Amino acid sequence: MKTLLAATALTLVGGFAFAQENPMVGGAEMPATNDIVTNAVNSADHTTLVAAVQAAGLVETLQGEGPFTVFAPTNEAFAALPAGAVDNLLLPENKDALTQVLTCHVVGAEVFSSALAEMIATDGGSHPIETLGGCTITAAMNAAGDGITLTDENGTVANVTIPDVDQSNGVIHVIDAVLLPAQS
Repeated sequence: MKTLLAATALTLVGGFAFAQENPMVGGAEMPATNDIVTNAVNSADHTTLVAAVQAAGLVETLQGEGPFTVFAPTNEAFAALPAGAVDNLLLPENKDALTQVLTCHVVGAEVFSSALAEMIATDGGSHPIETLGGCTITAAMNAAGDGITLTDENGTVANVTIPDVDQSNGVIHVIDAVLLPAQS
């Protein structure tokens, strides 16, 4: 069964890793020759993420050599947070909290969906991912078996809506929810 799941997962999501052209994100082309931040700035769906990366002082880091895997929440994902949460995180006095939230979406390695699907299958249906922000997110296949979900330490589930956006310093996977550090 694990082998069948792995083969199915690789067939369903793995093709993106070998595509010659990146998918469009937020109405913009995502050249693989650009770094993560340069491409994110061009996405109309990631203006909140870009503003947060700038406020946290992470632009230089995410333009660095990497490699990085970024699970990139859309504007709609940020809008789904409780009222005022984003504005509060963007305040200068909350820079440390903002940095932790953002780095809970970043892995210090380049991981395409085919490799992640293989890890999920090998681990029996879910795979823990340690992020640069000290969070552990759990990757799994969705109920239909044709996409990847990520669950944070609070139980919030994000779907990977656009996988494998290749970058010069890593890869972006667009997600539909904001992953947060464990809440006490």
